[in-house]
Amino acid sequence: MRRVLAYLLRIGGSIAISAAVVVQLQQSITNEGSGQGEVGFVIQNFFSFFTIESNVLAAIVLFVGIFTLSGRPEPRGWSMFRAAVTAYMATTGVVYSLLLRDIELPQGATVPWSNEILHVVGPSIVVLDWLIAPGRRRLHAKALWGIVAFPVLWAGYTLARGVMVLDPRTDNPWYPYPFLDPNTSPNGYYSVGFYVVLIAMVIGVVGSGVLWISRVRRRTA
Repeated sequence: MRRVLAYLLRIGGSIAISAAVVVQLQQSITNEGSGQGEVGFVIQNFFSFFTIESNVLAAIVLFVGIFTLSGRPEPRGWSMFRAAVTAYMATTGVVYSLLLRDIELPQGATVPWSNEILHVVGPSIVVLDWLIAPGRRRLHAKALWGIVAFPVLWAGYTLARGVMVLDPRTDNPWYPYPFLDPNTSPNGYYSVGFYVVLIAMVIGVVGSGVLWISRVRRRTA
């Protein structure tokens, strides 16, 4: 029964998340890309959001997972990858639901159903899949370093890109989130550094929970 439910979750989840990403990308290009050069910049920006990157990884995990539900324990490296993506998606869902849901966005900036899938439905499916799908390996707590590594690298990429690449529409640096922009943060790079550490800590806490779940009960069928 768990295997059947996992199949349905992975098929439906991979389709829904992929559709949400594609539709939201189209909307972003329509709203923000008025010129050919700007379209390329908008696409780069779109895939620089942690939420989008997490959802793309989630769609890959769910799609590949359709073909790995054999009932046997999955490769440890794949379980580690699944655990990391689960932590990123869970963090996305929690932060959005608690802090960002009521923030009003510019009219037409997002597709409502796509936004809901990327921030609520997708994270819920990925977490549920981690809980019920058979084949998950037991993972040691030291695997947490691997989970935290990607968000830290993402923050480094974001800050480096903001300095090196100017928005062709405004000739100003572009950052995916205001709190990572040293030009608008109250204390410049000090504030940015604080938020980077905070993000790593939050994902570390969520990742610890994901790893703990992997050791609660071994799923083999």
